[in-house]
Amino acid sequence: MERVPITVTVNGQTVSAEVEPRMTLADFLRDELGLTGTKLGCEHGVCGSCTVLWDGAAVRSCLVLAAQADGAAITTIEGLATEGQLHPVQQAFWEAHALQCGFCTPGMILTAVALLSEDANPSEQAIREALSGNLCRCTGYQNIVRAVQLAAERLRSSS
Repeated sequence: MERVPITVTVNGQTVSAEVEPRMTLADFLRDELGLTGTKLGCEHGVCGSCTVLWDGAAVRSCLVLAAQADGAAITTIEGLATEGQLHPVQQAFWEAHALQCGFCTPGMILTAVALLSEDANPSEQAIREALSGNLCRCTGYQNIVRAVQLAAERLRSSS
C-alpha cells in the first residue's frame, strides 16, 4: 500500500513521516511517536479517551486519519506541561482528586483545556456538557467538574 507523506507539529515539534492511508491519528501518535498518553478505548469516538487538541480544538483522534493531520498542530497530554510545571488544568485535576485509574484523564484534561480556551468562566452545566463525551467508569464526575472550575478560576486570575 502506498504511504502518504505528512508533516505535523506535535507538542511543538515538527514531525515528518510517511503513514499508511488508513492509519488513524491515535495510532500514529501512539505507535509511531510513542505518545501513549493518548488512550484507545472504544475506537468509535464514543468514550473520549483518545481526545487530543487539533489546532486548539478537542477532537477524537481515533476518528481521523493521520494523513488528515498534515499541516496541523496537535497537542497531546504529554505536551501540556511546560518546563516541568503542570498545566493549570493538570494541576487542578491532581489537587481536586479528579482521577482514579487515570485512563480517561488525558481526554478529560484536553477537553477541559479546549473548553477553557473558549469560555474562561463556564457554568457547571457548560462544564458537564463539554465533558459529556468523555466517559469515566471510576468517578461520579463531581471532582472532575470541581477541577475544571478550579482551573478556570486560576486561569482567570493569572491573566
